[in-house]
Amino acid sequence: MADLRDEVKDLGGVVRTTALVDAGTSRHAIAAALADGRLTSPRRGWVAVGDADPYLLAAARAGVVLTCVTRAKRLGLWVLGEFGAHVGVPPTASRLNLPDGKATVHWSVPAEPRAPGALEDSILNTLVIVASCQPYERALAVWESALNNGLVAKGELARLSLRPAARRVLNAAGPFSDSGLETLFAVRLKWLRHPVRCQIWIQGHRVDFLIGDRLVVQIDGGHHVGLQRAEDVAHDAALMLLGYHVIRVTYVQVIERWHEVQDLIMRAVAQGLHRAV
Repeated sequence: MADLRDEVKDLGGVVRTTALVDAGTSRHAIAAALADGRLTSPRRGWVAVGDADPYLLAAARAGVVLTCVTRAKRLGLWVLGEFGAHVGVPPTASRLNLPDGKATVHWSVPAEPRAPGALEDSILNTLVIVASCQPYERALAVWESALNNGLVAKGELARLSLRPAARRVLNAAGPFSDSGLETLFAVRLKWLRHPVRCQIWIQGHRVDFLIGDRLVVQIDGGHHVGLQRAEDVAHDAALMLLGYHVIRVTYVQVIERWHEVQDLIMRAVAQGLHRAV
């Protein structure tokens, strides 16, 4: 028979005792595991292994679920900034055991019903809450990251009952942005009267953006060093020999100094560098 600690670990490391009982574990066995230190109890009616995920432990203690940007980040989605944990509770919840000022609480009826004992929100609930919590650009980046990673389909989101903020994000979202940087870039140049296309193949390589016919914009992340940097330089040279104009910008420029990026692009457009010869 498997050790009870292993069973709890297989269930995520933090679980309600009723789930164990329903699965066939006796309350006597649970009490014995708590007594000899194989399990701990973060809250009445819950047990956990000693090395359980601290986020899940905190959620169990507080009686909340991890959601919004906190859950998005744990899913590996692109999140720009997470200041304190974001947690979800039903509108009728009370007596939350949360440290003062250290969590953002979302009191709402979830778009997708939450199973009893859930400590992390579903992808649908996460995205809907992100849309109501985060500024438009940041919310769109999270949604597009989820679509790009195949965690959700746009049609599935479209069938939900969405508020205007989430509907706006849905209408703009697409699955082709490899990073939130690309999402922010596209949103901020939406006003431009020239086509801005994302992830276009040219000369055997993908470029981040093609503005008009000939203006290529590449966004460099932290991995653009060493061999990757050498390959980037070679590809830039090949593009320029084909008549393209290449602008490279960095993560910091897009996030913190957008005015510099926009100025470079506007000056190139003013000179007609986006047009085919």
